Amino acid sequence: MEVKYFDNSATTRVKDEVFKEMIPYLSIEYGNPSSLYSIGRSAKRAISEARRRVASLINCSPEEIYFTSCGSESDNTALKGIAYANKEKGNHIITSKIEHPAILNSCKSLENKGFKISYIDVDKDGMLNLEKLESEITDQTTLISIMYANNETGVIYPIQKISEMIKRKNPHTKFFVDAVQVAGKIPIDVQELGVDLLGISGHKFHAPKGVGALYCNSKTIITPLIIGGHQERGKRAGTENVPYIVGLGKAAEVATDFLKYEATEVKRLRDKLEAGILKNVYNARLNTGAALRVPNTTNIGFEYIEGELILLHLSDLGICASSGSACTSGSLEPSHVLRAMNVPFTAIHGSIRLSLSKYTTEQEIDYVNEVLPGIIEKIRNISPYQDELAELKKLKTH
Repeated sequence: MEVKYFDNSATTRVKDEVFKEMIPYLSIEYGNPSSLYSIGRSAKRAISEARRRVASLINCSPEEIYFTSCGSESDNTALKGIAYANKEKGNHIITSKIEHPAILNSCKSLENKGFKISYIDVDKDGMLNLEKLESEITDQTTLISIMYANNETGVIYPIQKISEMIKRKNPHTKFFVDAVQVAGKIPIDVQELGVDLLGISGHKFHAPKGVGALYCNSKTIITPLIIGGHQERGKRAGTENVPYIVGLGKAAEVATDFLKYEATEVKRLRDKLEAGILKNVYNARLNTGAALRVPNTTNIGFEYIEGELILLHLSDLGICASSGSACTSGSLEPSHVLRAMNVPFTAIHGSIRLSLSKYTTEQEIDYVNEVLPGIIEKIRNISPYQDELAELKKLKTH
């Protein structure tokens, strides 16, 4: 059965040109980049070139890029690195209620060590309460961590506006942005945004799993999370994962060329998918309303039915989708993001995320729009909420 992949916010296919560039560093160019012999020097040069390419993707100096193993490591390094480096100046951190678990669980860990954390609410469309955010900033606030776009809904947050607000209220407060869901989808310019730290993950934009990067501007001091050798200029010890770093660099270079395609063609396909579902399924609702989103992601709730059943039926037809964050898919708890948005309980358990990439085709969109209404009807027929569904159908069809 041919796979129709609609879970690109969870992970992406490695691009052919990325894989091709990695191969020599898995075979003949296998030297340790800290070694002085020729294949060691070759590996070191490859890392430098990858660093330059990643820096170019987000408009910073190569010396401000530090390679990590993933987005979660970048998140942990930023939060804990800033918290510990500045604990004499203050112990207050601000974040939002809809962050990735890597942020929220890092904050819980810091709370257990005596740090004070403020969690900012969002509205029904998933947008941040910026007035509340500004009111929480004090002279003890050392760090604010806000994601660029949400991993479950794709909602984009006004990072530049938040950065300007922080500088007005407390110019000493550092600003970290988890940009895992936007890298390769929309342009990122850390100079224009005015952020101090920013994290990305390779496998979200067609590099392999197991490599990420942290931007840390030259004026920002962090305490290293991993201690050992001299690698990454003392910020992240351990022999560098050369093939994967090379892959990340190539993916960053290629991503720059596809930003326009993401903003136009991928968005067009996403909008067509949404329109088809909302037109043909009366108990479907778009969970994000009119909020600005990354071009590839939609989160749709199907009222009075179970999302897990939808995903299983889709899987039987070769369609890969998810109920939200891949990092929490093993949990039976409803999405913390959708709960924070006050999505009705009638839809929260029936919500699924569909996310596209440059490899998504028109035929795949048409196929999902063709088969999904039948799947939903089959599940509605066994729902214990028949009276509520009948009333909803009456409202939606009149």
